[in-house]
Amino acid sequence: MPSENPESENRKPLVGIAMGSESDWPTMEAAAMMLRQFDVPFEARVLSAHRTPEAMTAYAELAAERGLKVIIAGAGGAAHLPGMLAASTILPVIGVPVATRHLKGLDSLLSIVQMPGGVPVATVAIGQAKNAALLAVQVLATADERLANALVDYKTELKRFVSDMDERVRREEVGSRK
Repeated sequence: MPSENPESENRKPLVGIAMGSESDWPTMEAAAMMLRQFDVPFEARVLSAHRTPEAMTAYAELAAERGLKVIIAGAGGAAHLPGMLAASTILPVIGVPVATRHLKGLDSLLSIVQMPGGVPVATVAIGQAKNAALLAVQVLATADERLANALVDYKTELKRFVSDMDERVRREEVGSRK
């Protein structure tokens, strides 16, 4: 698990990717890959809300001072990490419910999304760290024209991808009627 993306060695991370355990990395790696695609510097950390609450709180409290703008936090099971980070920082926190063996991530989703008033956590679908990274890029793009333009290009490519699929399916459907 890398601590930050090598392409941004000389730049301070703007996004923190936090997870409760190294076993969450296979899910959270999709966030790292998407941030790399947009050339957004990030760091990745294991911070347990239950096993290392002091380290987790210190990370959240110092995140803005260190230059982070958004925290993406993934956790499974009781999944308190995103909410506890949100309780300890003014930065936006995006929660990623990590799938579990027993409840397939539903427990994680409910734990993250059901936050009390005053402690918001933006929450993406179970296992969708890629969408969490895209949301982080969108937040950053409000003050970064390069990222805003890159998002426009990304969405244009998504439209092209769907259009190409539509064309292939339509050809097949039309071809099968003959």
